[in-house]
Amino acid sequence: MAKGDIPTPPGTGHIYTLTADQKATLKEVWSIIFSVADSGDAILPTALMKEIQQEATSDSGAQSATVQAAAKAGWFSGNKAAKAEADARDAGLGSGMAKISLKDIGLSVDELRPMLWDNIMGDHPDALVLRFVRARKWNIVNAFNMMVKAFKWRLDEDIAAIKYSTDELLNEMYPKLFEQLDSGKFYIHGTDYDNRVVAYLNVRLHKPGDQPAKTLEKLTIYVMECARVLLEHPVETVCLVFDLTGFSLSNVDFAMLRYLITVFEAYYPESLGRILIHGAPFVFWGVWKVIEPWLDPVVAAKIRFTRSDKYLLEHIPAKHLPDRYKGGLDKYTYSYPRAQPGENSCMEDTETKEKLTTEWEAILWKFEALTREWIKAGTPEATTARSEAEVEKEREGVVKQVRTAFFRMDPYIRARNMFHRTSPAIAKADGGVEWLYNN
Repeated sequence: MAKGDIPTPPGTGHIYTLTADQKATLKEVWSIIFSVADSGDAILPTALMKEIQQEATSDSGAQSATVQAAAKAGWFSGNKAAKAEADARDAGLGSGMAKISLKDIGLSVDELRPMLWDNIMGDHPDALVLRFVRARKWNIVNAFNMMVKAFKWRLDEDIAAIKYSTDELLNEMYPKLFEQLDSGKFYIHGTDYDNRVVAYLNVRLHKPGDQPAKTLEKLTIYVMECARVLLEHPVETVCLVFDLTGFSLSNVDFAMLRYLITVFEAYYPESLGRILIHGAPFVFWGVWKVIEPWLDPVVAAKIRFTRSDKYLLEHIPAKHLPDRYKGGLDKYTYSYPRAQPGENSCMEDTETKEKLTTEWEAILWKFEALTREWIKAGTPEATTARSEAEVEKEREGVVKQVRTAFFRMDPYIRARNMFHRTSPAIAKADGGVEWLYNN
């Protein structure tokens, strides 16, 4: 573990559970975000960047996964770290500081803030930032780098189009998308004992050559973005069940597995709470020997093997577990609910859409202003006499407004999905979630 990287103590590292040091780190990351969003540049400590570079290029062979990732991470490795320090000298900055530029990663100032806001949606903005901070073990430089690279990926992959488009449009863009949704190879239903949303992957239904690889990638993103509306504080992660019942080597798709691992680790960090590999047959263990080295140790530690259906009940309540599994009491059979006529009529009301979008953005600007004040509160740089606690209280009030405004706007900017179509709806209009079980 690199010096400066720290583990997350149990029960902390999430909103409302931060230690004093963790809160200070969060403030530093927000400060860097604002600096880059304002001007395209940020000033970071050279010492930390050099430390990452030195440890990542060490011959000891004992580098942490974080350090190894940092060695490949664009801004903070190799010649770019030296260039950043040279740029700082040219700009007249003091010793020990380095200047980095947003354009080095291929983003503009005009793109960064919309990408940040689009990621926040109706969530607590700190929760988004903390995902990257925890994933990079509280290393400020690595967390910031990881987050901005994820933003660039979302822009390059046009995640907004996947998230907001109608089913019909998505199926036109990505052939056989409906076929994948109808097949039941990947669906979400209910929660586990820790109130995590449970996603089931029926691997036996997957044949690598039966659909375009790009369609599978987009389907993965679509389901993950749909699932985001199902996460409620304090739960931020999902339980993933890889059901290997009936698995054979014809179901193996190494390219797709690599894609899943990359997406979860690099672009949706801290999203996995538990991974259940269920009913693995003997033939799977040869495949596992290939897959296991690809996994980050943190992700690998979340994996549990459930040999038979009764072991699923250790993780998922019987009343929530579909009765296709022995011991499950929920009489649930998956079927994909197709779009209904008129369900997206709000999206045609451009006047209301513009009004509600403007209101949501205004609240985010207010949150940003309060966050800048919160960062400096109680320091010589404070712009007001208000205490940190006073600013923090007002800031939290605005966070609630962000969520309310987002879900008012949501049906005007995003097509309804499978979780809005159930009767009654699982995903409620106000952002609440109510799972339906048939026991």
